[in-house]
Amino acid sequence: MKCPCNPNKKYKDCCEKAHKNILSVDTSEELMRSRYSAFVLANINYLQLSHHSSTRPSNKEKKEILNWTKAIQWIKLEVLNSTINTVEFKAYFIENGVIDIIHENSLFNKENNHWVYLKSK
Repeated sequence: MKCPCNPNKKYKDCCEKAHKNILSVDTSEELMRSRYSAFVLANINYLQLSHHSSTRPSNKEKKEILNWTKAIQWIKLEVLNSTINTVEFKAYFIENGVIDIIHENSLFNKENNHWVYLKSK
């Protein structure tokens, strides 16, 4: 299977490593890519684990996110810029027959010795 974050790589050689062991993630960009793949694969548990505890979605929001990820079709990810703790990206998807884009500059930091998503800048 191709990796959702990069169709030139196999999932098992890319984001699957992070999904199995978040401690294997070395950079904020790797975490962001693994989170995108988790959205594509509706891996909500990983999304929760990779989210900072101070901004982590509630259980109700978790169910809403799961429903949303299953209701849309992800197209592709573009990483526009990456620093030590920020990643600017565009995630393309189709919802209700319309192509849409999430354009975000995300802030990441370390919590419990691994990278986590903190918030959108």
